[in-house]
Amino acid sequence: MSTTRLAYQYVVLRCVPRPDREEFVNVGVVLHCQGADYLDAAWSVDRDRLRALHPGVDVDQVCEALAFVDLVCRGDERGGEAARQSLGQRFGFLKAPRSTVLQPGPVHGGVTDDPARQLEHLRERLVG
Repeated sequence: MSTTRLAYQYVVLRCVPRPDREEFVNVGVVLHCQGADYLDAAWSVDRDRLRALHPGVDVDQVCEALAFVDLVCRGDERGGEAARQSLGQRFGFLKAPRSTVLQPGPVHGGVTDDPARQLEHLRERLVG
């Protein structure tokens, strides 16, 4: 039995409430696998942990930003122009650094035979 191994790339999404302090909490992962025509995000927000890092963080705004990432991944029209692009271009949009409270980390890669399962594994391992 032969299993197809597919290359993928991912970024960890970080909540950075105060960039001047260079502190962050991992809140999500975006995974793109071109060979499987796959782009998706998985996230989890620990409100208490974010507030411990910075009591003034708007956790609802962080969740809204993560929901927007979901829209872009799915190609939902509510994701705006970015959501109308190809999967690769959408991933490029999501991995681009921004000066907001939600920021992508560096791009990493690997191989998998199941991108959805790999995404969940990365979320559990890197976000909690």
